[in-house]
Amino acid sequence: MNTKSIEPKGKTVPYPKRWAALFLLCTAQFIVIMDTSIIGVALPAIQADLGYSQSGLQWIFNAYVILFGGFLLLGGRMSDLFGARRIFMWGFGILTAASFLAGIAWSELALNIGRGLQGLGSALIAPAALTLVMSKFTDPKEINRAFGFWGAAAAGGSAGVFLGGVITEWLSWHWIFLINIPAGLIVLLFSKRLLFKGDTKKGRIDLAGALLATTALVLMVYTIVSAEHAGWDSLQTISLLGISILLFMVFIMLQKKKRDPLVPMAIFKVPNLSAGNLMMSLLAAAWIPLWFFLNLYLQQILHYSAFHSGLALLPMTIAIMILMVGFTGKLVTRFGFKTNIIAGLVILAGSLFLFSTIPTDGSFLRDVLPASLLAALGMSLAYIPGTIASISGAGPDETGLASGLVNTSYQVGSALGLAIIVAVSTAKTNTLKMAAISDADALNAGFQTAFFSAGLLCIVAILIVVGYIRTAKQS
Repeated sequence: MNTKSIEPKGKTVPYPKRWAALFLLCTAQFIVIMDTSIIGVALPAIQADLGYSQSGLQWIFNAYVILFGGFLLLGGRMSDLFGARRIFMWGFGILTAASFLAGIAWSELALNIGRGLQGLGSALIAPAALTLVMSKFTDPKEINRAFGFWGAAAAGGSAGVFLGGVITEWLSWHWIFLINIPAGLIVLLFSKRLLFKGDTKKGRIDLAGALLATTALVLMVYTIVSAEHAGWDSLQTISLLGISILLFMVFIMLQKKKRDPLVPMAIFKVPNLSAGNLMMSLLAAAWIPLWFFLNLYLQQILHYSAFHSGLALLPMTIAIMILMVGFTGKLVTRFGFKTNIIAGLVILAGSLFLFSTIPTDGSFLRDVLPASLLAALGMSLAYIPGTIASISGAGPDETGLASGLVNTSYQVGSALGLAIIVAVSTAKTNTLKMAAISDADALNAGFQTAFFSAGLLCIVAILIVVGYIRTAKQS
């Protein structure tokens, strides 16, 4: 029996299992985002075990987010065509198997492949899960509350930082991936019981478009990562960057001509979608480097253990979860998404500029805790309103695509933002080392530059929101 909401006498009866379904979907979202963050405190241990270089470490992150971002649009399209529940379950099957490969990884290549396949599974899960959330709730107040829980699961995935510290300290880094296996099996077990099948529609899968977009993204990130060694003005860097841009242009041209494109260009006429997606990519490009470099600062400058590094970031995680569940939905209802986005970005920028002054002999209470709590407040105010702004104008048959787009924007922003800021940070550190500055001071100066650069991205995002995001009354 299809347990979808029914409509007797013109009134919609809410789906009776909607809150249990929301709990399952938030658990899934938490796992997807946790797989981005859980590797943070384990990076030094993985580096020592598998021999990664300092710049090569980012590929443990980027292998995941590139395939995640590159195939999210395909995941959203498949969700619309084949049903959100089916694609959701396919994704978890892939994620669970990939987690086993990453958990037993014996080399850099094996781990990077495992992480990439994790990203592929997550690319199917994320848009399907968001579509399922939106299909379960019809009351506006319940929708805002549901989005509060959804945001806590997403941004609260930074709890993975603490969990990664505990696992790395007391077990080994291998278990930060193997833990997904029982979690994935539990989600698969309850999916058919709590999630209705959902609607499907006719159409074709643009696999070539997905591969073209992903290849362009991988090439662009690789170009940025390798530019530090090859030189920004080298033939290699200029050629590869040109090829990646050309591939993106070919992708856009083909999308305009295809009968069943991966991204129908008409979707960008949806109010706030383009500006909202650009803002979300910049938010990710600022947020991901924040926790990436803060983890490295705690372990490589303050010499915290993996466990204590995760513990130091726990207040930020708890603050995000409390703020998103308890306050964000109410603030969106009262003030609208635009005001909250601007406030959140301003506060997050302030946090990053505070971190950009963090000293080599810093302390947790003075230099880490206040700025991290500010960052939690800023992220809590910006993330959910940004998501709502990006998808609120989409029609029922465009929800999967719009969900895929906003997730894609966030993940692409994560990958490109981290690649660029790592390159800038590394260049700063290497320049100071050549000037006979101590290794610790040079490394810390690189971290400061990273935080400052991320803060500038927030400023750009604020300008976009002020200029191009419209409130509900304006649209």
